[in-house]
Amino acid sequence: MTQEAPVAWHAQDADLTAQLLSIRPTSGLTVFEAAERLAQVGPNVRVRPRQVTFFKVVLEEITEPMILLLLAVGAVYALWGEPRDALAILGIILTILAIELTIEFRAKKAVAALGTLVPTQTTVLRENRPQRVDTASLVPGDVVLLRSGERVPADLRLSMGVSLVVDESALTGESVPVEKDAGVLLSRDTPLAERLNMLYAGTVITRGTGQGLVIGTGMNTEIGRITGLVDAAREPKTPLQKAMKALSTALVKVALAFSVGIPVLGILLGQPVKPMILTGMTLAFATIPEEMPIIITLVLGFGALTLARRHALVKRLQAAEALGAVTVLATDKTGTLTQNTMTVRQLAPAAGVSEAELRLAARLAPESESDDPTDQALLHETDSSSGTWTPVQVFPFTAQTRAVTVIQRQGTVAAAFTKGALESLLGWAVPETDHAHWQQRAGHLAEQGLRVLAVGRKAVAAQHTSQAEATHGLTLLGLVGLSDPPRPEAAAVREAQAAGLRVIMITGDHPVTAAAIAREVGLPTTRLITGVELDALPPQDWDEAARTATVFARVTPEHKLRLVERLQAQGEIVAMTGDGVNDAPALKQANVGVAMGGRGSDVAREAAAVVLTDDNFATLVTAVREGRRLYDNLRKGTRYYLAIKVALILATLVSVLLGLTPVFAPIQIIVLELFMDVNAALSFATEKAEPDVMRRPPRDPQAPFLDAPLLRGIALGGLCLFAAVLGNYLRVTYLVPGGGVALAQTEAFLTWLLGHAALAFVMRGERGRVPLGAFFANWVITLWTLAVIVTCGLAVSVPGVQRVLKTVAIPAQDWAWVIGLALLGALAFSLLGGLIRPATTAARTRLNVS
Repeated sequence: MTQEAPVAWHAQDADLTAQLLSIRPTSGLTVFEAAERLAQVGPNVRVRPRQVTFFKVVLEEITEPMILLLLAVGAVYALWGEPRDALAILGIILTILAIELTIEFRAKKAVAALGTLVPTQTTVLRENRPQRVDTASLVPGDVVLLRSGERVPADLRLSMGVSLVVDESALTGESVPVEKDAGVLLSRDTPLAERLNMLYAGTVITRGTGQGLVIGTGMNTEIGRITGLVDAAREPKTPLQKAMKALSTALVKVALAFSVGIPVLGILLGQPVKPMILTGMTLAFATIPEEMPIIITLVLGFGALTLARRHALVKRLQAAEALGAVTVLATDKTGTLTQNTMTVRQLAPAAGVSEAELRLAARLAPESESDDPTDQALLHETDSSSGTWTPVQVFPFTAQTRAVTVIQRQGTVAAAFTKGALESLLGWAVPETDHAHWQQRAGHLAEQGLRVLAVGRKAVAAQHTSQAEATHGLTLLGLVGLSDPPRPEAAAVREAQAAGLRVIMITGDHPVTAAAIAREVGLPTTRLITGVELDALPPQDWDEAARTATVFARVTPEHKLRLVERLQAQGEIVAMTGDGVNDAPALKQANVGVAMGGRGSDVAREAAAVVLTDDNFATLVTAVREGRRLYDNLRKGTRYYLAIKVALILATLVSVLLGLTPVFAPIQIIVLELFMDVNAALSFATEKAEPDVMRRPPRDPQAPFLDAPLLRGIALGGLCLFAAVLGNYLRVTYLVPGGGVALAQTEAFLTWLLGHAALAFVMRGERGRVPLGAFFANWVITLWTLAVIVTCGLAVSVPGVQRVLKTVAIPAQDWAWVIGLALLGALAFSLLGGLIRPATTAARTRLNVS
């Protein structure tokens, strides 16, 4: 058997196809056979995942302007400075390059991994039992089990089909779905679009079930031969990434202006030319905000991977970004708010009948092999002590009877147990049965959203009993109320509401059932609208319905799509859940489409931006919380990053304006750049959420990222660090007898290092205030601070380090000034943090990410 054999599979019947593929259609391949064929033909892939390697990242980054500027600084030092200084500069430059490239590599690797977080799986028959396997591991000869909503994973010769209809538009361009027929035989020259006994990779099953034999995988499928092997597309930039790229470009001009202006000013004021040129070049390198795009990619990428560990697989960075701006959570009911398992909730026995007797009858009434959820509830959630009853005859449910009757025998006694619609059993019950009483009791149960079943019993002969004999004259034992109960985690609805989110239920279930579940999970039911009522609304009234109703029942997928569109037209940011093929348009239209990973169709998962692997509404709320945390951390990281650059520029500018030697030596500026960039990039990506993250309204996605509160935070943080550094520099220059430039620059350098680390601790809080118990919760900042302390010690005590960094030993009493001023700058920011009030305006505009 070879996959490339020139066989016209559509001209062969299914049995001959199985012979040609050397398989047994009733049992499928063995694991060994599948592995052997996989090694022969290769994986079933048509798209090659985009590979992110460290070497590729190096090649991409080595020509960046900032890298070239670094190399230029090293070259100038080699020409103008001592060889030892040039080697030191080169060593520091290589260290900076290695760290920045590692950070960028990890960020890009995290982003590239998003596309592989949702592996596609297929149900196959192997070793005589159905198994879920990765689609990439399919091989020719596999027996694939097909169901509605799935994407066909490979080219198949259909061997069995029940009402199977397939959308082949992706392959043939034919917009009308095609009905398939496993039994038809076609001529060899039948066109692709008319091969009714074939299914092709990439097409979608829109209705029915079936079974097919894999005859082609990977590049040997029809769509593989057409498209060829292609690389996965690069993750597109998110709106925030684009905005930050534009902001970085604008800030580059500001940084360059200072980097050129300060040396020119210094030269005009009489400073030596060479040191000022070196200061300008290193200042340009240290102040240009080249790390900002990396910070965003790092925070979003790692945040998405964090969500994956919490059962929310984010397929695209846009979704991770938009989750924090969601204003409406539109969720279905079954399986998301509820457990998707019918459960007996109430029993209403007749007078003289015990609950145990009613439970036993309810258990004996269903067919023992039934897969119906209601039957399973009765079989497994009622009293399991059914004794020695043995089923001998079954009268199944029909549209006419609306009931199931099972004749059970225990020794020489036989009885017919019936469960079904109350109206049917009342029609068969003994004459003295009080119809009004039972209808009232059933109505009371139905008002609670329960599905009501009546249960009856009649003594019968064990054999040759007709259905009429088994049911007419039965005794009505009572009613059983069943429902799909809410998940315990559905309490997250209240958390979402406390966060300013509007939660609405959109379900195809009965209005009474939907309203009952809504009340249990905390959704108001002041206005419930059905699909029929929506159809009757004039277009102008849809907006009001979308704005005011909380529960939509008996709706169709078309209703879902239109509701999402109307909500978005009102400025809402909508997260929408769905699981079916027909939900795909609404999922794609929503700002954050959320598919169910367990019960969802392949098409729904493909259309969505987020996949919930546990089908749980609480996970969606967790994802929103994480989205808000990510956005907060982006703001904090950006605020800190720009604040310490502002401090560096101001300290250098003011020292030059005062006619003094620049506050830092060029080599010291390069070391400061090493510390500030790495700390800003890593520290805030791991910061935990603010305590009030889910107690404030959603943000406005249309508001500028660099808004007034953020600008105030940047200015305040920069001024606090600047004041501490320049204050110590001026103290040594003017107040310490014989202090000299080297000592002043050393103490300014130490103050900046300790001050920037201390500032990171307090800038973790939105307003500069961090609870004492959580002060050391961010282990990255804690470890980085320890590294800063070690560096400070080495800088003033090791002669070799002193020569490289242009530092000197400082008097023991001056450590109090260095440490005190560094902490004072951080304390000032914390105390004045009340001036920084984060924007909490609710979202008013649309940000589509699907």
